[in-house]
Amino acid sequence: MSNRLAGSLSPYLLQHAHNPVDWYPWGGEALAKARAEDRPIFLSIGYSACHWCHVMERESFEHPEVAEVLNAHFVPIKVDREERPDLDDLYMDAVQALTGHGGWPMSVWLTPDLRPFYGGTYFPRESRGGMPGFVPLLRRIAELWQTQRQDLETQARALSDELRRQAEVQAGGALPGREVVEAALAQLRHGFDPRWGGFGPAPKFPQQMAVDLILARGSEADRAMALRTLDAMWEGGMFDHLGGGFARYSVDGQWLVPHFEKMLYDNAQLAACYLAAFQATGEARYARVARETLDYLLRDLRDPEGGFHASEDADSEGEEGQFYVFTPAEVREALGEAAGARFCAAYGITGGGNFEHGRSVVHRFSCPEGAELAPGEDADLRERLRIWRDRRVRPGKDDKVLAAWNGLALSALARGFQALGDPRYLAGAEACAAFLHRALWQEGRLLRVARGGEAHTPAFLEDYGAVAEGLVDLFEAGGDPAWLHWAGRLGEALLARFHDAAEGGFFSTEAGQADLLFRQKPGFDNALPSGNTLAARALLRLSRHLEREDFRAAAEGTLRCFGPWMQRAPRAFLGLLGVLDQAQREPLEIVVSGDLTLPATRALLAEVHRRFLPGRLVSVSADSALPLHRGRRAPEGSAVVTVCRGRACSAPVSEPGALGRLLD
Repeated sequence: MSNRLAGSLSPYLLQHAHNPVDWYPWGGEALAKARAEDRPIFLSIGYSACHWCHVMERESFEHPEVAEVLNAHFVPIKVDREERPDLDDLYMDAVQALTGHGGWPMSVWLTPDLRPFYGGTYFPRESRGGMPGFVPLLRRIAELWQTQRQDLETQARALSDELRRQAEVQAGGALPGREVVEAALAQLRHGFDPRWGGFGPAPKFPQQMAVDLILARGSEADRAMALRTLDAMWEGGMFDHLGGGFARYSVDGQWLVPHFEKMLYDNAQLAACYLAAFQATGEARYARVARETLDYLLRDLRDPEGGFHASEDADSEGEEGQFYVFTPAEVREALGEAAGARFCAAYGITGGGNFEHGRSVVHRFSCPEGAELAPGEDADLRERLRIWRDRRVRPGKDDKVLAAWNGLALSALARGFQALGDPRYLAGAEACAAFLHRALWQEGRLLRVARGGEAHTPAFLEDYGAVAEGLVDLFEAGGDPAWLHWAGRLGEALLARFHDAAEGGFFSTEAGQADLLFRQKPGFDNALPSGNTLAARALLRLSRHLEREDFRAAAEGTLRCFGPWMQRAPRAFLGLLGVLDQAQREPLEIVVSGDLTLPATRALLAEVHRRFLPGRLVSVSADSALPLHRGRRAPEGSAVVTVCRGRACSAPVSEPGALGRLLD
């Protein structure tokens, strides 16, 4: 028998649609029931690819005793954190304040007026290993609601007031100086693992924004840290050596055993990181990793309509990593005895294994000298084993399309076309942008979620910011001014709907949301850049393309707003520090006037894109009406480039060699 989640579009909510728990989706019906019956809310927040969410469902939410207690004493509500990041951020802050840590599944108990009074993450059904059991905890909270309710409500008011106080951002005065970026770099040096790369102990996360900042602003010694980290992530098991793309993080300190879920936002950002490393070093291995990651997006995450799906699960057939790990016998079955033995030696697949049940995660760390495969054979055997692996039961996929994450994918594909020259990446980016415009841009407003021909949920700050920047990257790659004009409209919407004109910065939500305790102003950069980072980065770039002073002022106002916070904890703002670095640089504008289909135009752009030029602006178009192209029309059948640094511009050039000398 199904519950109220059966009508949801969210794959995560649908996973719980047949639980005996009388789940409600977040919305008016559930919140009205809590108020009318004066019951506390049990709020469970997770996402489709979350391994421990699956565990808690099997242990607890499918169990009749748990359902009986939840249904009798609470209004149980399920939320997909990827659909409602505003709720996830707010109540995650509450859980961290209550427990000192956070994670998913998130479990929070609320008063009927939505104030949190108790919370945690995963709970086993019965007490074990020092963790309170979910059933006894539910019974105890239900008892306290009846016998000590005033104490719980006092605690809820105090916690909500403290969360509101912590969320207030007192704006700084001047734009932060370069010393803040230097302080962040110093913290990264201190936390760097010189043996295995990465910043900090296990579990190790990719930290794409750290790598980006180091490549853009760090010394040669700093750059070695970034490259060591990129090499270690690629060589280890976090990278899928057969199918491309990266898992979410490594559970150990040497990047060997991953947590196997694959997220669109990680892979989009990591592809861009490896592209930047390729441009900065010219090393072919970084181009290869970027290419295989982008190919993974196009092959395994692309929706038939053009957008990109959110994630692939860690689990298949009820086991984490089942799809990805091998025994030597399986490799020999797929590749034959001799080739299978060579592959096992090169990729660390042994009889003893390095994972559960004697199976091995595919990796390159333990490849002995002389066991490396020749490039041609390496590519051939990896492809053959990938095809063999595809006969297995694939991990579940969360096939919803999220605006913000697709904005990151737009950027990655557009930059992939620029750096690698593969037209498939430009075509993929254009198809994605067309889908977002068709499905999620409705009557001048952006929606966040699309799935199965339906779209819903008003977009958040991060959606507007990420899509706007993705469109800027697409314009810089393909030269179609329509994408730049749409990005400009998104920038205007950022100012109209999210901007705090008094204090600077941006709220994550529009005003007037009745189901939210208060509006937050997100600044910390985590796995994704914060909404303020995305908005400021997009607006700063748009201000230069469109010569919009209001966009520039809002971007710099965001940096001033978070300036005191960046000075106190620079490593928590690595993405926003990247925006600060761009704002502090003397602008480098490369204006290519000419038709992108012409060989002359493409040759000039190739000269630009083979270089690592942090913060550079590239405008390529035959449209002389664009602000940067006024008065710069190229003669018919040719292309010209003007390079401007600050307020000084070069004479136009039309030869790649002359352009290269200017850029050097």
